[in-house]
Amino acid sequence: NSSESHNCAKSILTSDRLQIVVTLSEFFNETWEAANCANCLKNNSEGLSNSTVEFLDLFNKSLTCFEHNLQGQTIYLSPNNYTEVCKNCNETYKMLNDLYNNLQRMNRQGGESGHSIHLCIDVEDAMNITRKLWSRTFNCSVPCSDTVPVIAVSSFILFLPIVFYLSSFLHSKQKKRILILPKRIQSNASLVNIQEKYS
Repeated sequence: NSSESHNCAKSILTSDRLQIVVTLSEFFNETWEAANCANCLKNNSEGLSNSTVEFLDLFNKSLTCFEHNLQGQTIYLSPNNYTEVCKNCNETYKMLNDLYNNLQRMNRQGGESGHSIHLCIDVEDAMNITRKLWSRTFNCSVPCSDTVPVIAVSSFILFLPIVFYLSSFLHSKQKKRILILPKRIQSNASLVNIQEKYS
């Protein structure tokens, strides 16, 4: 206990030139902090938080569903048709993804663990693995529900310049061109006729 015998603890911890105990202690503490491990635990660190247990349970169900629907096919062989995986595991994957998004939202507000910002590395890695399997390996995609409004708004915005120029053309006053004929000097032949008349 360093509080009781500071000199004894100091001499033990720094007895070697590399101070290996201090170095290892700092390394593990920094790793624990960088991985946000405390965010997977309850406030008093007595075990995993309820949300972490729920997430890991749903993660295992998703992986089991993937394996079950592969029907003995090897993932990394020639590109196979994974429609069964996409169809049968869609609900489980969607629940897992929604739970992860909720955990992120809760964690920003200081969720169960009392810590904030990032989820612990175990939860983040599990979700990354699942998303990679879902999108890259099985090539499953969830159709975007915002497609129709996006197309409608884009069409409206593209149509605006046409409406503007058309209305500008129709509402502007069209000035009629008045042709002014220039007064020309009579031709020489007519002048000769006039002179002959008077002479």
